[in-house]
Amino acid sequence: MISSRNDNTATSEAAPKPELVTRPKSGTPFITDTFSELERCAQDLAAGHGPVAIDAERASGFRYGQRAFLIQIKREGSGLWLIDPEAFSDLRIIHDALRGVEWILHAATQDLPCLAEVGMWPDRLFDTELAGRLAGFPRVGLAALLENKLNLTLAKEHSAADWSVRPLPADLRDYAALDVEFLVELRAAMVEELTQQDKLAIAEEEFAAIRKRPLPEPRKDPWRRTSGISSIRTPEKLAIVRSLWTARENLAESRDVAPSRLIKDQAIIAAATAEPTTVPQLLKLPAFVGRAASKEAPRWLRAIREGQRQAEQPDELPALRVHSTTPPPPRAWSDRDPLAARRLQTARSWIGRAAEANNMPTENLLTPATLKEICWRPPANITPDSVRHHLVELGARNWQVEIVSPILTVALLDPDPLD
Repeated sequence: MISSRNDNTATSEAAPKPELVTRPKSGTPFITDTFSELERCAQDLAAGHGPVAIDAERASGFRYGQRAFLIQIKREGSGLWLIDPEAFSDLRIIHDALRGVEWILHAATQDLPCLAEVGMWPDRLFDTELAGRLAGFPRVGLAALLENKLNLTLAKEHSAADWSVRPLPADLRDYAALDVEFLVELRAAMVEELTQQDKLAIAEEEFAAIRKRPLPEPRKDPWRRTSGISSIRTPEKLAIVRSLWTARENLAESRDVAPSRLIKDQAIIAAATAEPTTVPQLLKLPAFVGRAASKEAPRWLRAIREGQRQAEQPDELPALRVHSTTPPPPRAWSDRDPLAARRLQTARSWIGRAAEANNMPTENLLTPATLKEICWRPPANITPDSVRHHLVELGARNWQVEIVSPILTVALLDPDPLD
């Protein structure tokens, strides 16, 4: 039985004030941006001992894409390193130096994709953020966990920084270094916490699942995620949205800037709705503001015309609605399948109780997507074995199946219990 501790946020009245940390103990690190420095970094990391703390900084609000512009690494006996991945074709030399070593990341799923882009992937993983969730901590940000477990407060005031800036100022280098400065100590504290709650094996299974999970495939029709697109009511105007989005994307990629720094999504929706035919008409739209909006106005007009041309070709006209294989929003279940709605309501309630009993968020006990899928499309013959098998097919881990399969079996068979 998993221990259900509820005292992990309690603090003693006599607890000392958290220590404020403004820079790493070894001083402000320099940026590694030459191959000779990278070779030395790899040699030192290979000669170090114990797990390695890793973090990555992106510049998604400033530059195109989600690539890393800074990678922070710290290992006992190796020191703390800041690497500029833009200076190298890849960082496989670092990957090779850390073969077999456990990587410590905070919120690993955020950084693993951009690390993979430069040839880095862990053989073993420990995620301190996920460890905090599994342990039942209400706040699992790095600063909150460090304060809770190590009584440290980080000076963190650059969360919206442009990490592509070079040279990178000393205060930003300190800020970045602090993201890995205490991860080894935090890992040790979280291992102790998870062990006390009898959840260490659960955490290890979760970490392994993250490491083995394939990277997300490129999204089909990414332009359909344009904010406000639900207000577009015809396929013809949807074609203009697609054309404007594509024009913006191509320009953003060529200039290596975030698309939103050219024109906002609201501008795309406004132009598709109004269909202006001249530059003055376009720039009268309230959403069309900023240098790129006016300077590139002819480009946006050409995109509008291209969308209109596509709208005249039946084979190029986008569908207004795309069929989804996922279950519909739960608010629609009562009308479309009342029995499924009752199954979801009962299962959600019971799994919520189980999550509370195991002192962890409901979504970590079973993801909302998995719960909706099995309630919308349960096994044809509902038995304990069929439910277990279906959960495994949907990606649930062994420990999750052990806890939730008995609950789901009863909820699917009897969605209208007396209690």
